[in-house]
Amino acid sequence: MLASERGAARNTLLAYGRDLEQAEELIGTGLEAASAAQLAKLGQEWSALAPATLARKISALRQFFGFLVDEGLRDDDPTHALPRPATRRPLPKILTHAEIERLFATAEAEAQSDSPAAVRMLALLELLYGSGLRATELVSLPLSSVPRDAPFLTVTGKGGKARLVPISQRAGAALQRWLGLRPAGSPWLFPSRTGHISRVRLFQMLKQLATRADMAPEKLSPHVLRHAFATHLLEGGADLRALQTLLGHADISTTQIYTHVD
Repeated sequence: MLASERGAARNTLLAYGRDLEQAEELIGTGLEAASAAQLAKLGQEWSALAPATLARKISALRQFFGFLVDEGLRDDDPTHALPRPATRRPLPKILTHAEIERLFATAEAEAQSDSPAAVRMLALLELLYGSGLRATELVSLPLSSVPRDAPFLTVTGKGGKARLVPISQRAGAALQRWLGLRPAGSPWLFPSRTGHISRVRLFQMLKQLATRADMAPEKLSPHVLRHAFATHLLEGGADLRALQTLLGHADISTTQIYTHVD
């Protein structure tokens, strides 16, 4: 249902699956038959969790039991016994303009050697900060997503929804350099030995770049660069609706978090 009716992304499906499996292990019986008393004990077991983690687990259970009721597989919804954690959405971590400039200065200097790894790193950095792509969107870009005569990428985002993302002249130039060096024979823009580079590998490469740029590695991640992209655009006067489209947010309330950062 989450996949077909709501278009949930693969990572969302995996997270919900883990939460429901862990809940079933703690209860010790089939989750679909759990009682309100059992769910109340589950809330006690999870009392030490961070508020955001607890809220996610409870949300998974509420949606699961709501599905069972909607499908006529249960007559009652026992989730009233679960706690209702009060969560305050944390502000995104971002980088300053000076930190962004330091990252690019390091990446550009290394790419002057025309080393494939260095040119690839520069292209990845340009697309993360210049186009605001998610990590999964970036690493899974097919070669066909790069048009020959238009400054756009075709990106498949959460729930399989496609959108056009503009790329800057700088990012376009870095991509063209990378296209001249990338291994042939792969359908992926950023290939690896077994397919395309992984999200984990992208995280590692960014941490290593941060170290070489004299930045704390924990400050840098693909999502931090996406946050910087959004916040710096708003600082420059970008329209919130346009930013929502660029980021691929289904709900503008998700985009509005950046107005609190600016």
